[in-house]
Amino acid sequence: MFFASDNGAPVPEPIMDALTRANQGQTLSYGADAPMARLRTQIREIFEAPDAQVHLVTTGTAANSLALALYTPPYGATLCHRHAHIQVDECGAPEFFSGGAKLLLVDGEHGKITPDTLTSALTQTDGSVHSVQPTALSLTNVTEAGTTYTTSELTALCALAKSHGLATHLDGARFANALAATNATPADMTWRAGVDVLTLGGTKNGLLGAEAIVLFDPAKSWELELRRKRAGHLSSKMRYVAAQMEAWFDGGYWLDMARHSNAMAARFAAGLASVEDAELLHPVQANIAFVRLPAAAHARAKAAGAVYSDLGGGASRLVTAWCTTPDEIDALLAAFRG
Repeated sequence: MFFASDNGAPVPEPIMDALTRANQGQTLSYGADAPMARLRTQIREIFEAPDAQVHLVTTGTAANSLALALYTPPYGATLCHRHAHIQVDECGAPEFFSGGAKLLLVDGEHGKITPDTLTSALTQTDGSVHSVQPTALSLTNVTEAGTTYTTSELTALCALAKSHGLATHLDGARFANALAATNATPADMTWRAGVDVLTLGGTKNGLLGAEAIVLFDPAKSWELELRRKRAGHLSSKMRYVAAQMEAWFDGGYWLDMARHSNAMAARFAAGLASVEDAELLHPVQANIAFVRLPAAAHARAKAAGAVYSDLGGGASRLVTAWCTTPDEIDALLAAFRG
């Protein structure tokens, strides 16, 4: 019963098969290979964005930090939710890659920025020569609280950001889960809503260290190429990253896996109704659940072999993955019930 993170899930067989196929013969390096060319076309078709530029890296930290550095100079700032991954989990990488740009934190319940909280944050810097000036807004979908933005919410936030001259970055570490949860199209959740750059995460949804930076502003592409190389994230054997993503997209497999992991989290949330004194701390809208339980319930679950994150005060975070089974969910609930 493993619920610590979807990063801990194995790589599914179709992705391993794609790696085996890519491992035949020799090819050009640094992304000049056939899998990369096919993937670029594939992403442009899926996102209905024929001019989109696609740059692959192997970690979400690199993807987020390189993308933000494109839009945030060393003397600028990126606005983000106070619990955003770029703030609490990336060891200062966005500041490092940008040469020192600040992160300005925005409030919002359940991990989501709202037009009101964004306006409040913008008001604090507007028109003041003494304040650092923000140049970008970073949003996360699925959020760190496991909630999702609708396309209308994203559109409103992007429009507000643009009215203040800010670019918008979308941290899509669990982008597939957000699409599966909202039934939005990739285009509607990104460039049609006003997103300038997407970090498209595959690692949390079955891939072996595969992330894409999708630029909807092609004029920024060459600068990103240079930054990726300088940062040490231009892989010479890019075909192995591209081949994974190509198989991931094929036939909608990425969304099938996301729907499954979301469904397992929904099953868990529904089952908590039968667990005494269980309290969900945020709405369960994708594949992450935050729950507060009595100490005895946690003790029973841990004794039964459950692995998940303890947050203190009886609160825990549980994450489901493409390989989570209904039996695992039911066994965890049974342990909580005692």
